Amino acid sequence: MDIKELKNRPGINEHGKLYASFTQLNKLLMELRARELPPGTVESINSEIDPVNSVSESNKALSKQIKVAQSHIIKLIEKKHNLVTKNHYRNTWLAVGMAAFGIPLGVIFGISLGSMAYLGLGLPIGIAIGIAVGTEMDKKALEEGRQIDLELNH
Repeated sequence: MDIKELKNRPGINEHGKLYASFTQLNKLLMELRARELPPGTVESINSEIDPVNSVSESNKALSKQIKVAQSHIIKLIEKKHNLVTKNHYRNTWLAVGMAAFGIPLGVIFGISLGSMAYLGLGLPIGIAIGIAVGTEMDKKALEEGRQIDLELNH
């Protein structure tokens, strides 16, 4: 069983963001077609593509359906097959670094220096730690062949 194609939509390239989303989903599907996925996963992916193909010419509805389908497909392949997009871990750990390292470090700076105005000093440190950890995890995923050649932009 093969992953279905997206229905060709004439005139979509006139709508910038919609065209970019459509192209990104299409590239994701092409990357997944190049991999050996079990029939159950292919069926799940196809069930996400069907609503996108069935949307009428409403640009707003199509844009929403593309985002929903792409999100579900990415979660599915990450959960079942441990496949991730480029910079997935970097983007995830950037937020974790800010929350788990940056804020506590900022509080420590604020308390030790006697002014909570220094709370913001911890955030860039947390961001740097998060990016470093995430980048290493992305490198490991690439070496193990678990990274899809696609960077999510929207």
